[in-house]
Amino acid sequence: MLGFCVTAPLLDVAAKLAADSVPVGQITAARFIGQCALMAPFVWIMGLSLRVAHGLWLALVFRAVLLLVSTFCFIAAISVMPLADALAIVFVAPFIVLLVGKYYFGEDVGPRRVWAALVGFIGVLLVIQPSFAAFGAVALFPLGTAVGFAFYILVTRGLSRRMHPVTLQFHTGLIASLMCLPVMVLAQGTGSSLLDPVWPEGIAWLWLFGVGFFATISHIMMTYALSLAPSATLAPLQYLELPVATLLGYLVFSDFPNALTLTGITIIIGAGLYMIHRERVTASQLVSARAAPPI
Repeated sequence: MLGFCVTAPLLDVAAKLAADSVPVGQITAARFIGQCALMAPFVWIMGLSLRVAHGLWLALVFRAVLLLVSTFCFIAAISVMPLADALAIVFVAPFIVLLVGKYYFGEDVGPRRVWAALVGFIGVLLVIQPSFAAFGAVALFPLGTAVGFAFYILVTRGLSRRMHPVTLQFHTGLIASLMCLPVMVLAQGTGSSLLDPVWPEGIAWLWLFGVGFFATISHIMMTYALSLAPSATLAPLQYLELPVATLLGYLVFSDFPNALTLTGITIIIGAGLYMIHRERVTASQLVSARAAPPI
């Protein structure tokens, strides 16, 4: 999970650099085509079967769609926004997962965690406010990423225990690529700044390769992590991604969050860590209650 937090922002850096000359839709397609191409040799070398149980196909397609939408929204956002600002908004995802679990799936979520989620949303609003003033409606794109990624994590938790991480990543890349390619063909010549593909020139090829490479490496590590350890153990580590993205944004693009944005980021991290703490306390109480001898 630490590897994911270090390499995922490198994907964002490569995507932001590529966005100077390549449309967002094409960068998104490169991300999944690269993932599929990089995973294919490992599937063959490791002798893994590409067969998918009939009951898993729907979840697998759903996972690819969620990641595709999340990726497109995030690349569209960072093409104009600083990395840290966009990523901070995306970190509303854990709060979405908690509230969906409580009000849709009927999970037992205490009032303290609900309040922590609401405080986290306040932090997100503090980040969005200056970003919206500076960049307009594109500042809302990371919210689309947050919603998509929240459900992507939920689906991945289930699939990572029933499919090998390498084949899971290969199939996700293949399905998303097959969805991207027809869109690129139909968008050819439309003049759309987001979708009309261009022929990359010079170093743009390197940035596009970096998008696919770092996406593959980071997400395979996250998938392995979710298959080997409880999500409650891994969740606090994911917040390391924010300082790494802030540092890279400053070093590569000379972007640094302003005081209001930094305040919002601090609130988001604090609320998220408190929510994770409460989940652990509740889990330990349940374990103790189950282990207690009958009176």
